Amino acid sequence: MTDRIGCATLRARVTDADAAAGLIRPGETIAASGFTGSGYPKAVPQALAQRMAAEGAAGRPFRVNLWTGASTGPELDGALAAVDGVAQRLPYSSDPVAREKINRGEIDYLDMHLSQVAPMAWEGVLGTLDTAIIEVIGVRADGSLIPSSSVGNNKTWLDRAKRVILEVNRWQNPALEGMHDIYYGTRLPPERVPIPLVRPDDRIGSAYFACDPDKVIAVVETDAPDRNLPFAAPDDTARAIAGHIIEFLAHEVSRGRLPPELLPIQSGVGNIANAVLSGLIDAPFEPMTAYTEVIQDGMIDLLDAGKLRMASATAFSLSPQAATRLNADMSAYRNRMILRPQEMSNHPEIVRRLGCIAMNGLIEADIYGNVNSTLVMGSRIQNGIGGSGDFARNAYVSIFMTPSTAKGGKISAIVPQVSHVDHIMQDVQVIVTEQGLADLRGLSPRQRAKLVIERCAHPDYRSLLRDYAVRAHGGSYGLHAPSLPGEALSWHRRFMETGTMLPA
Repeated sequence: MTDRIGCATLRARVTDADAAAGLIRPGETIAASGFTGSGYPKAVPQALAQRMAAEGAAGRPFRVNLWTGASTGPELDGALAAVDGVAQRLPYSSDPVAREKINRGEIDYLDMHLSQVAPMAWEGVLGTLDTAIIEVIGVRADGSLIPSSSVGNNKTWLDRAKRVILEVNRWQNPALEGMHDIYYGTRLPPERVPIPLVRPDDRIGSAYFACDPDKVIAVVETDAPDRNLPFAAPDDTARAIAGHIIEFLAHEVSRGRLPPELLPIQSGVGNIANAVLSGLIDAPFEPMTAYTEVIQDGMIDLLDAGKLRMASATAFSLSPQAATRLNADMSAYRNRMILRPQEMSNHPEIVRRLGCIAMNGLIEADIYGNVNSTLVMGSRIQNGIGGSGDFARNAYVSIFMTPSTAKGGKISAIVPQVSHVDHIMQDVQVIVTEQGLADLRGLSPRQRAKLVIERCAHPDYRSLLRDYAVRAHGGSYGLHAPSLPGEALSWHRRFMETGTMLPA
């Protein structure tokens, strides 16, 4: 497998995962590659987890701080969390084992806007980075690194870490080479300069990572797949949400507020988001572009259908079937996709300048348009804010979408007051459920409340929401966005006590 390691200096540092993991010390801060289950190291973290378990059994707790791009896979997040090996985690995690430990207070979790991680690492406020563990698909003769299926924060980790461990993964298709655009022009104030990216298909950097060979302390050869999870087939709810969004976009085109090919689309991850992307295949918009975080199945479908001209992202998030399609014809896709560092894919100024159409999911929204994306019942972390904040505040159109209920109708996604606010109402322009779409642009809080209730709430909850709004608007608790103190969050307390938001 060493044919993928063209640099003689680094070829001499090839070792196994156990030896590489043995170079990591308790209490270190380690940064790993990986974003939405793509391009994360798979061998060294598992070897490290085994070492942590052995040390823990001997009464010597072994924990590290873990930084990544976003979520990874069970071989990394899950393996380290399962042996109590993670003291601090940032900026995003979707692993169920880690989630439980975070919610029990056993892992300190820093839930961060994804665009802010690299700048804060450079500023030094996150502390010292000891070791970076980065998956690549190859090492060139000059020591430069061929990125894998995600870029994430890897450029920053390679630059900032004292030591680097590389995993060279043969499973990753070598035809990925040339798809990446690694921009090295970012600076901290007062030396910061404009980023010369004006279209989603602009390439402004290198296809490779630069890395000082003297920092590389081990190279491990692997042959393991990414965590590719299937998407559920769109159900009636997902298709209805997609239909409302497509109808809205067509209306915006007809009014001259969007061009016929739309502006660059951004989509969060998940079944609903993927259903919306798939629904665009039959929509009258082309040729579209995407400037987003991840390339999902729906974008592969759009590329295959000729409806999407170019997709720019930082990683893949594909089902096994889509990953197989991509790998089978990677060279054909390579010129229609660009993978960038997440400080570029999520950069607020670029998002604002390109005029992205942002489409993201939520846990709950209230009648005024405030959105909770992270905390179930206001206290239990689900995953994190991810990149939704980067896009929502800076988008040309900011859309949030969700089924109107959860838990078989026991929970309403539309509530009097969200139990936690990630996106203030000023950042939320459109809310969509299977019931309908509420265009909140240009509306006051009172006007928003009426529209959200009538258009987005499930019929089982509309009368309750209307009653709340009437009493709040008629009371003396505030005139601009009135609420009933103590009662607004009673819906959440009712669910905790009875298992349903519906009154007895």
